[in-house]
Amino acid sequence: MPFTPHGRHLIAGAWIGSAAQFDSSPAHGPAHRFSIGTPELVAQACEAAEAAFWSYGYSTRETRAAFLDAIADEIEARAEAITSIGTQETGLPEARLNGERGRTTGQLRLFAAHIRKGDYLDRRHDPALPDRQPLPRPDIRLLERPIGPVAVFGASNFPLAFSTAGGDTAAALAAGCPVVVKGHSAHPGTGEIVAEAIFAAIQSTGVHPGVFSLIQGGNRQVGEALVTHPLIKAVGFTGSLAGGRALFDLCAARPEPIPFFGELGSVNPMFLLENALANRAESLGTGWAGSLTMGAGQFCTNPGIAVVIDGADADSFTRSAAAALEQVGPQILLTDGIAKAYRDGQARFDGRNAVKPVLHNDSEGRSARPNLYETTAEAYLQDHALGEEVFGPLGLIVRVRDMAQMADLARGFEGQLTATLHMDAADLPAAQELLPVLERKAGRVLVNGFPTGVEVCDAMVHGGPYPASTNFGATSVGTLAIRRFLRPVSYQNFPEALLPEDLRG
Repeated sequence: MPFTPHGRHLIAGAWIGSAAQFDSSPAHGPAHRFSIGTPELVAQACEAAEAAFWSYGYSTRETRAAFLDAIADEIEARAEAITSIGTQETGLPEARLNGERGRTTGQLRLFAAHIRKGDYLDRRHDPALPDRQPLPRPDIRLLERPIGPVAVFGASNFPLAFSTAGGDTAAALAAGCPVVVKGHSAHPGTGEIVAEAIFAAIQSTGVHPGVFSLIQGGNRQVGEALVTHPLIKAVGFTGSLAGGRALFDLCAARPEPIPFFGELGSVNPMFLLENALANRAESLGTGWAGSLTMGAGQFCTNPGIAVVIDGADADSFTRSAAAALEQVGPQILLTDGIAKAYRDGQARFDGRNAVKPVLHNDSEGRSARPNLYETTAEAYLQDHALGEEVFGPLGLIVRVRDMAQMADLARGFEGQLTATLHMDAADLPAAQELLPVLERKAGRVLVNGFPTGVEVCDAMVHGGPYPASTNFGATSVGTLAIRRFLRPVSYQNFPEALLPEDLRG
């Protein structure tokens, strides 16, 4: 059934409007008006989150798991309406929104199951050694504890899985931390209906209403007020390098600095080793084109760079990729701003003599067509701008002389979310030489696959060295993401009755 947003913020169980408003900019369908957040509303939400922490942060794992499951159920109950407003706002096809909704509810339920098992608590116990010489050892136990209210910024490219009830929110709630979400102005209606689902789960499970608030965006003042509020203890962010770095700096400059878990993008290089390229050049080119244009290239794991050894096989790979890309028509981008940034990124490549266009397409309005360029390793290493992410279906082929230069090029890359090796059995020695470099550069290393998309599971890492993310020891996808919002506490010589319930027995 159709959903008509009311345009208000959800602050601790109350839907509140504000005088200043903005109009949404949907890909199709009617625009709607939404309230713009204010620092006063941010303070109200943060204070409610702190009040909720004293009950929610000390609730049982079963209470939190049941809440996560209830959110998933309420989102599914609004499935048709979520897809309707989501496709209007973003231009994403229904199948993509339906799949992303399944991923969103799936990770909520995965986190619920994970905290029920309790392994994430990293419980440790060193029993007392009263007779140890020269000094006795006290009884010491360790447990991971929630840190307090968390701020989450909705992402433009995932209106469900990385936004209002997405991975950061699910991880924080699983850890026991109340959440204040700054909604993304690219899909405010989608954020509102998901907030309604969370509020319904709050009501059905009886948790404190301050455990979740949604403040719609509209200006930078809201985000700045959120990350600098003294009651916020950590921030989860997915977005641009410039925006994320500005917020990161604010977090570091606070009187009490707090962790900023920012996923800031990546070019996700692929390294095509000699035998794989000789044996599979055409299929690799076709496969890369499909990965490069999936979702109009608006995935943070979009493989924007392919590194190949120069020669006839590289020529075959290039022709195959270009031919496949030529068959892809215009695709709608998520926002007008993203569309402009894509055109600006293409112009950056067009303005460089060291970069040769292989497939050149002009893009207009809110749509984008694929583009393909190539350059040499020497030119790439001398021009930092060639390594900057172009968000959209644009690829760059970098030709190297040999494996030695490929390794040099790999060492020259900045931090990445992913790095991929395409290899055959005969490439194993070369892969063994390259792997230590790629491990230092990326949070996830793939073999013979394409990185677009991220599996939500226990072993996933979605993060990497800066500038891929601001914390190389964390992930924003998978159950390990919960650990971002916990801190270890040791309990020394505690009587059993005083210990946290998860340490007793």
